[in-house]
Amino acid sequence: MPGVAGPDREIRGYGPNPPKIRWENDAKVAINIVINYEEGSEMTFAMGDGVNDGMYELPFNVDEQRDLAKESMYEYGSRAGIWRLFRTFDRYDIPITVFGAAVALERNPEVAKKIIERGDELVGHGYRWIDHYHYTREEERDLIEMAMDSFDKLGLKPEGWYCREMSTNTRELLVADGRFLYDSDYYGEDLPYWTFIDGKSHLVVPYSLVVNDCRYIMGTGFAAPSDFVEIAKRTVQQLLDDGDDCGRMMSIGLHPRITGNPARTHGLAEFIAWAKEQEGVVFMRRNDIAKKFIEQVPRPETPEDRPNR
Repeated sequence: MPGVAGPDREIRGYGPNPPKIRWENDAKVAINIVINYEEGSEMTFAMGDGVNDGMYELPFNVDEQRDLAKESMYEYGSRAGIWRLFRTFDRYDIPITVFGAAVALERNPEVAKKIIERGDELVGHGYRWIDHYHYTREEERDLIEMAMDSFDKLGLKPEGWYCREMSTNTRELLVADGRFLYDSDYYGEDLPYWTFIDGKSHLVVPYSLVVNDCRYIMGTGFAAPSDFVEIAKRTVQQLLDDGDDCGRMMSIGLHPRITGNPARTHGLAEFIAWAKEQEGVVFMRRNDIAKKFIEQVPRPETPEDRPNR
């Protein structure tokens, strides 16, 4: 619509003929586990924000002052939960992607060291865990630059980006910046796809909030770890036999302050052990999914060169 900021909507997608992608080891389903590492960068009175952030175990709020209970629940993720998750990934020898907020990693650099040691992928998750749509284009550009400078000092080189909530300027800023292979600020696909921004091709590697542990605490899904395991298994089973011969990707979104709690980690481990036994399934980092896709669906020169669009 003329005069409306932001990218065009892309409703049609691949339609009935998506590309027949295969992943590492000729797998049909690529599972990407994402750790959203935000603890210590969230909005708090302690950091001068005048508000206490959400995504909290109980729907209680302390207004107009610090909420020490809520702060401590976030700190569970950085003190205990993240390390329980890393031990689980080490035990099952699987790669992951970390959506990391720069300030969270600055305040707990041992986590950054562990990401590097394991060979995991960092995706830029903002300078802080904040909604980018609150900021002007110039402010958002500065926030992206501050985040990338911070990651560089920690020895991390993100190839991807995922905001808490993107703005209508985010994707244009990422393309203009030139350092990003892809972004994941999109929920509308089970496969990466090419889009065009200011005449330049740009890769989108979609994310999902369906197999996501926010459903433990937001009243829309998981009452017990068995609920998480059930929906995760059924997602894999459907993608393995989705009515065609096309491969697809699956995103699992986790937070150390949520799934880092023991019972939920136990459910995650149950699913990982099961998935590793399934033929045609592989765990991959998000940047590796992007590169494997590009091998099979090369960067298009024009919008008309895109497959089945």
